[in-house]
Amino acid sequence: MNATPSPLRLALAGMVALAVAMGIGRFVYTPILPGMMEGLGLTPAAAGWIASANYVGYLIGALAAAGGWAHGRERMLMFAGLAASAVLAALMGFSETMAAFLAIRFLAGLASAFVMVFMASIVFSHLAEAGCGDLQALHFGGVGLGIAASSALLAILVSEHAGWAAGWLWSGALSTVGLLVVALLAGSTTPANVTDGREPALPKDGSLVKLIVAYGLFGFGYVVTATFLVAIVRQGGGGRVFEATVWMVAGLAGFPSIWAWQKLAGRIGLYATYAASCLVEVVGVTASVVVKGVAGPLIAGVLLGGTFIAVTALGLQMGRQLAPRAPRRIFAVMTAAFGLGQIVGPIAAGLLAQASGNYVLASIMAASALLASGVIAWSAAPKSP
Repeated sequence: MNATPSPLRLALAGMVALAVAMGIGRFVYTPILPGMMEGLGLTPAAAGWIASANYVGYLIGALAAAGGWAHGRERMLMFAGLAASAVLAALMGFSETMAAFLAIRFLAGLASAFVMVFMASIVFSHLAEAGCGDLQALHFGGVGLGIAASSALLAILVSEHAGWAAGWLWSGALSTVGLLVVALLAGSTTPANVTDGREPALPKDGSLVKLIVAYGLFGFGYVVTATFLVAIVRQGGGGRVFEATVWMVAGLAGFPSIWAWQKLAGRIGLYATYAASCLVEVVGVTASVVVKGVAGPLIAGVLLGGTFIAVTALGLQMGRQLAPRAPRRIFAVMTAAFGLGQIVGPIAAGLLAQASGNYVLASIMAASALLASGVIAWSAAPKSP
């Protein structure tokens, strides 16, 4: 086997890796959650704590992965993360206690962060060397692909009247298949030659501070709907297959979203594109609780899926632009801000939903955070001299 696969093949490997670790590993909780709430009597607050445990794991994993200790071990750690994602998904299906759910989702968050960071270091270094940076969109599209694939799986399970535990067990099986595909596509590839010197401190720059704050607010805002969208559908009596369909729509919208938003960024700039995508997401988050019938959740699925993966990527690009000499350091700081928002969001939303009996206040809170994120990021755009 050729030691270094073609850029396209590597981008496809990255796509499948993110489908497993992020699309399934992190986000399959959303469509399985209503069944868990019903079957185990979980409250919205408990559901929020379980979601946040996953995001705490992701935050710690991303910060750990940004350190120099992993240099030369990227491939091994990435595959370890993929294997752990598959095993931990299956373990959720064998668990019934809150303590087990919190521990497993924490570890799954850690695993998904390792895959995210180390697979990016492998794929992006080779794409940059080959001058194929546009294939990054394919790599990131894996998140949407994983969401869509796991939703299709759950739609099948629901039609067979399978319980929530089956959703986790089959997600583990699907993740194992994904791991094998990544092994076939990526082979023994390690990152292309990258310098491993100590990066300089981040520049003291008002724009960078604003961007970090905006990114944290985005993490808080997007995650409320990303966690509870299917629970909102369940509360509205949409039916089990419709629940899976709404989340599948989000995944399908997410798959081409980075490519589309990058095209817009080429025309109007990164900052304006970031702000525009936040505004689009505000409409989706609001629609989830304001627009009645099947239309509200479907609009929310399309607009959430069509923005959140792209905004995550746009924010990191903006950070790299403002701190070009410290790419690993800015990745860590941006991910920390995003991660903190993501941890607080589900807890706050779960408590609000429990107190009010629905997800309207939680969604308004999320939409407000997204609006603030877009405005602050827009104001951070470096002024041309």
